[in-house]
Amino acid sequence: MPARLALGIIIILVVSLGIFELVMLPPLRDLGLMALYLTITALVSALAGYVAYRMGWINFSPALRWTLLGGYALASVLTFFNVWFSAQMMFASEHDLLLAIVLLVFAGGMAMALGYFLSSTVTERIDQLKSAAEKLAQGDLKTRVAVNGRDEVASLAVTFNQMAEQLQAADNKQRELESLRRDLIAWVSHDLQTPLTSMRAILEALSDGVVEDPETVKRYLHTAQRDVNSLSALIDDLFQMAQLDAGGFPLNRADASLGDLVSDTLESFTQLAKGRAITLEGNVDSDVDPVHMDTQAIGRVLNNLIGNALRHTPANGRVSVWVRRASGRVEITVSDTGEGIQADDVPHIFERFYRGEKSRSRATGGAGLGLAIARGIVQAHGGDIRVESETGKGAQFTFYIP
Repeated sequence: MPARLALGIIIILVVSLGIFELVMLPPLRDLGLMALYLTITALVSALAGYVAYRMGWINFSPALRWTLLGGYALASVLTFFNVWFSAQMMFASEHDLLLAIVLLVFAGGMAMALGYFLSSTVTERIDQLKSAAEKLAQGDLKTRVAVNGRDEVASLAVTFNQMAEQLQAADNKQRELESLRRDLIAWVSHDLQTPLTSMRAILEALSDGVVEDPETVKRYLHTAQRDVNSLSALIDDLFQMAQLDAGGFPLNRADASLGDLVSDTLESFTQLAKGRAITLEGNVDSDVDPVHMDTQAIGRVLNNLIGNALRHTPANGRVSVWVRRASGRVEITVSDTGEGIQADDVPHIFERFYRGEKSRSRATGGAGLGLAIARGIVQAHGGDIRVESETGKGAQFTFYIP
């Protein structure tokens, strides 16, 4: 700032002497005297401005309006001094000197009055920003300010509005997550309570000797085993989701055959597909392998996507898996001919705890963590996942990994 002040004064001094030389055509002696007078007044003005800057007088002002008015007053006083000093040095008559003083006082007063009036346009916009910031601090996230002009205050208003929009979006997201968290507690409580109630009834029946027939006992134990597996799957989901949230999901990567993994996964679903009269098919390009990946984690993604596809595909439908290499990455697509996904659900399908269905149970897909976990695993590999769907025409999930 001091360097800018000095540079500005030097430029003004040079320009003023240049105009004096061109207009007045003075002799060399008069030009030298004028240079001396202007240099002295410039140094005094620069010193006064620098002292005001260094002393921080501007920080003691109670309002920006008074700060601007003080600047106008200081400029008027320095202007008065510069002209008065130059007139004294040039031996102006007393009458001319007094007249110059009166005119300078009038001009300085007019400059201050006009400056105060014009500064109100700036201070009023700043007051609007201040009021909007106070409302925002009190929780009114819908607050916005009008953007007038193209100056720094207008830029500040634009930035303020952007900040308010981001805060409102974050607040909406937080409310949505809070709602989903409450729903999750309800869903998990239900999913835990149902198999636990079943197992307790089975154990009480076996303990009290109510059931003695070997076939019935075997059926009861099979039911209890199924409930234990259901509880284990839910707990695994919750644990993996917690790991992904904490950023500590471990990956054991190695070069492996993605083709074999897809083949094994399809084989594990073969009986389920036959039982539901669904055609299950797969195709893996010959140049895919090897792939640097965590085989168990990617297997979890494939299991989730294929299981979902079979669950939502009616009899005589088709579930297909394609694997191809493209642009330095491997793309895996799982498509089905099921009922598809509602358009309102598509943007949220990978969000944790989200379920488009109103009824939630392990039989219809659990607590809505599977796709969120799948996305977390794929992203941990440096890839991404997307979905395309049309209601009544099935869905197509595609994920890629480097």
